[in-house]
Amino acid sequence: MTMTEQQSRLAAYWERQLDKMDEREERHAKRLPGWRDRRHRRALVAVLVAADLVLIVSATVFTVANDWLYLSLWAGSILLGGTAFTLLRILTGRMSGGFSRLLDEREREWRHRVTYIGYQALAFLMVAALIYSLLIAHADEGGVRGAMMLSALLVTGTTIPTIVLGWSLPDDDPEDFEEGDAHG
Repeated sequence: MTMTEQQSRLAAYWERQLDKMDEREERHAKRLPGWRDRRHRRALVAVLVAADLVLIVSATVFTVANDWLYLSLWAGSILLGGTAFTLLRILTGRMSGGFSRLLDEREREWRHRVTYIGYQALAFLMVAALIYSLLIAHADEGGVRGAMMLSALLVTGTTIPTIVLGWSLPDDDPEDFEEGDAHG
């Protein structure tokens, strides 16, 4: 197989994958029409921020002696935060996704803006995790506790773009849903 054939096959593969992503986004685009307002999105943002804070608190209390407390806080936070995160991803639409050919200019600008904010926040949180790890390095179980804080801050950082979108996007236009129902 020549290099050109390989590139052509790879391009065709990526086109199929993008088409699948577009189909999935189209299916999710009209879900939960009654929740597509700021009030519902902001309530979910509050739940997600609270879950992120519980993750961070659970990382600070982690020791092998009280791992049951850590595990219960961590599991509860992951379940609650994961649910809120998933719902927010559906409600903010494809703007919070990786890449999409379906975005208009406004949506593309929103996504670039929140991605940049998320990158800055994640970089700051990773520096905070580094400082925390250095401060507790000589404490009992310092390495494990530092790794727990790193993971908690990493999870928190990855939710930042969705949090910003969920908080700041305007209400969806109800006519968008009526058109979709009339044609589909």
